[in-house]
Amino acid sequence: MTRIAVIGGTGYAGRHIVAEAVSRGHTVVSIARSVPSERVEGASYIEGNILDVPDLVHQLEGVEVVVAAVPARGDMLGKVRPALEELFAALPEDVRVGVIGGAGGSLVAPGGPRLVDTEGFTEDYKPEALEAIGVLEDLQSGTSGRDWFYIHPAGGFGMWAPGERTGSYRDGGDVLVTDADGESFISGPDLAVAVLDEIESPQHSRERFTVGY
Repeated sequence: MTRIAVIGGTGYAGRHIVAEAVSRGHTVVSIARSVPSERVEGASYIEGNILDVPDLVHQLEGVEVVVAAVPARGDMLGKVRPALEELFAALPEDVRVGVIGGAGGSLVAPGGPRLVDTEGFTEDYKPEALEAIGVLEDLQSGTSGRDWFYIHPAGGFGMWAPGERTGSYRDGGDVLVTDADGESFISGPDLAVAVLDEIESPQHSRERFTVGY
């Protein structure tokens, strides 16, 4: 089994990834700024902060895959991109990294445009979306041999629309996944299924991809 660390492991996406990874028998470390009172049985919890990269690298010693599920919102806006760039540069090169981005960087159709550039995209969410896209751009332009993957969830992803675990999803490549009615959604548990499927059976080496129903 794989030793996996989830940075932001107590957040909406992170806690589902932790739970799914534990259920599949992996060794899982959840890292967040505080340790929650409710924990996933079988996971280890560590206090850590992506803004303190030297300490975080020490805490990640021996980990094979690092998944970053830290949204650039609130007091983290403007800080996530440089912190992740520093962290990924400091990790051993054989550590695979995964990033949970946002829907904003997905293309609405083959060849574009990006969802964030469309008229209906909410202005309040643009700074967070653009920073998440910046993280992807840093990965794409990197010159190291590190393997990575980057996931864009569906547009309707979040704690306000939790949904259930079905164990299934669709991979849209670069394009936002929508259903027959044009709706874009994926539950927290099924996003986690997609993440663990990619960890266990890599299909997107140094690539981004979208997931939804």
